[in-house]
Amino acid sequence: QVQLVESGGGLVQPGGSLRLSCAASGSIFRFNAMGWYRQAPGKQRELVAGIISDGSRSYADSVKGRFTISRSRAKNTVYLQMNSLKPEDTAVYYCNVEQDGNSYWGQGTQVTVSS
Repeated sequence: QVQLVESGGGLVQPGGSLRLSCAASGSIFRFNAMGWYRQAPGKQRELVAGIISDGSRSYADSVKGRFTISRSRAKNTVYLQMNSLKPEDTAVYYCNVEQDGNSYWGQGTQVTVSS
Protein backbone atom coordinates (compact mmCIF):
# COMPACT_ATOMS: atom_id res chain seq x y z
CA GLN A 1 0.00 0.00 0.00
CA VAL A 2 1.29 3.44 -0.93
CA GLN A 3 0.48 6.50 1.13
CA LEU A 4 0.75 9.98 -0.34
CA VAL A 5 0.56 13.19 1.67
CA GLU A 6 0.22 16.48 -0.17
CA SER A 7 0.95 19.94 1.17
CA GLY A 8 1.62 23.47 -0.02
CA GLY A 9 -1.75 24.62 -1.27
CA GLY A 10 -3.34 27.91 -0.32
CA LEU A 11 -4.59 31.27 -1.47
CA VAL A 12 -2.38 33.30 -3.79
CA GLN A 13 -2.86 36.39 -5.92
CA PRO A 14 -2.74 36.21 -9.72
CA GLY A 15 0.87 36.18 -10.87
CA GLY A 16 2.04 34.57 -7.66
CA SER A 17 3.73 31.24 -7.00
CA LEU A 18 3.18 28.13 -4.92
CA ARG A 19 5.06 24.89 -4.53
CA LEU A 20 3.12 21.72 -3.87
CA SER A 21 4.75 18.72 -2.25
CA CYS A 22 3.74 15.06 -2.27
CA ALA A 23 5.53 12.86 0.23
CA ALA A 24 5.36 9.15 -0.43
CA SER A 25 5.75 6.23 1.93
CA GLY A 26 8.98 4.64 0.79
CA SER A 27 11.16 5.21 -2.23
CA ILE A 28 9.53 7.09 -5.10
CA PHE A 29 11.88 5.49 -7.59
CA ARG A 30 9.95 2.23 -7.46
CA PHE A 31 7.01 3.96 -9.13
CA ASN A 32 6.44 3.68 -12.87
CA ALA A 33 5.04 7.20 -13.02
CA MET A 34 4.11 10.11 -10.80
CA GLY A 35 1.86 13.01 -11.62
CA TRP A 36 -0.16 15.96 -10.47
CA TYR A 37 -3.82 16.24 -11.41
CA ARG A 38 -6.33 18.94 -10.67
CA GLN A 39 -10.08 19.19 -10.49
CA ALA A 40 -11.99 22.44 -10.57
CA PRO A 41 -15.65 22.66 -9.50
CA GLY A 42 -17.92 21.21 -12.17
CA LYS A 43 -15.02 19.96 -14.26
CA GLN A 44 -13.32 16.64 -14.81
CA ARG A 45 -10.02 15.81 -13.19
CA GLU A 46 -7.17 16.56 -15.56
CA LEU A 47 -3.48 15.71 -15.72
CA VAL A 48 -1.34 18.79 -15.10
CA ALA A 49 2.17 17.36 -15.07
CA GLY A 50 3.77 13.94 -15.04
CA ILE A 51 7.16 12.31 -14.66
CA ILE A 52 8.03 8.74 -15.50
CA SER A 53 10.71 6.43 -14.20
CA ASP A 54 13.37 7.57 -16.70
CA GLY A 55 12.86 11.18 -15.65
CA SER A 56 10.92 12.29 -18.72
CA ARG A 57 8.40 15.01 -17.99
CA SER A 58 5.16 16.09 -19.63
CA TYR A 59 2.82 19.01 -19.09
CA ALA A 60 -0.68 20.09 -20.00
CA ASP A 61 -0.61 22.83 -22.63
CA SER A 62 -2.31 25.21 -20.21
CA VAL A 63 0.61 25.10 -17.75
CA LYS A 64 3.66 24.72 -20.02
CA GLY A 65 6.29 27.29 -19.19
CA ARG A 66 4.68 28.08 -15.83
CA PHE A 67 4.68 24.79 -13.88
CA THR A 68 7.59 22.45 -13.20
CA ILE A 69 7.43 18.92 -11.81
CA SER A 70 10.46 17.55 -9.98
CA ARG A 71 11.36 14.84 -7.48
CA SER A 72 13.73 14.24 -4.61
CA ARG A 73 15.17 10.79 -3.99
CA ALA A 74 16.39 11.80 -0.54
CA LYS A 75 12.99 13.04 0.60
CA ASN A 76 10.79 10.56 -1.31
CA THR A 77 8.88 13.58 -2.51
CA VAL A 78 7.57 14.91 -5.80
CA TYR A 79 7.03 18.63 -6.24
CA LEU A 80 4.99 20.92 -8.43
CA GLN A 81 6.39 24.42 -8.70
CA MET A 82 3.66 26.73 -9.98
CA ASN A 83 4.57 30.20 -11.20
CA SER A 84 2.58 32.98 -12.86
CA LEU A 85 -0.60 31.57 -11.41
CA LYS A 86 -3.92 32.47 -12.99
CA PRO A 87 -7.47 32.38 -11.60
CA GLU A 88 -8.18 29.45 -13.91
CA ASP A 89 -5.56 27.43 -12.04
CA THR A 90 -7.90 27.35 -9.05
CA ALA A 91 -8.66 23.71 -8.23
CA VAL A 92 -8.00 20.87 -5.86
CA TYR A 93 -4.63 19.39 -6.80
CA TYR A 94 -4.01 15.66 -6.37
CA CYS A 95 -0.83 13.66 -6.40
CA ASN A 96 -0.94 10.31 -8.18
CA VAL A 97 1.50 7.43 -8.55
CA GLU A 98 1.37 4.26 -10.59
CA GLN A 99 3.09 1.07 -9.60
CA ASP A 100 2.75 -2.30 -11.31
CA GLY A 101 -0.68 -1.51 -12.67
CA ASN A 102 -2.01 0.03 -9.48
CA SER A 103 -2.89 3.70 -9.07
CA TYR A 104 -2.70 5.59 -5.80
CA TRP A 105 -4.01 9.06 -4.91
CA GLY A 106 -3.32 11.63 -2.26
CA GLN A 107 -6.06 13.44 -0.37
CA GLY A 108 -5.78 16.63 -2.43
CA THR A 109 -4.78 20.17 -1.60
CA GLN A 110 -6.76 23.29 -2.49
CA VAL A 111 -5.15 26.00 -4.62
CA THR A 112 -7.07 29.25 -4.96
CA VAL A 113 -5.84 32.06 -7.20
CA SER A 114 -7.73 35.24 -6.50
CA SER A 115 -7.18 38.91 -5.81
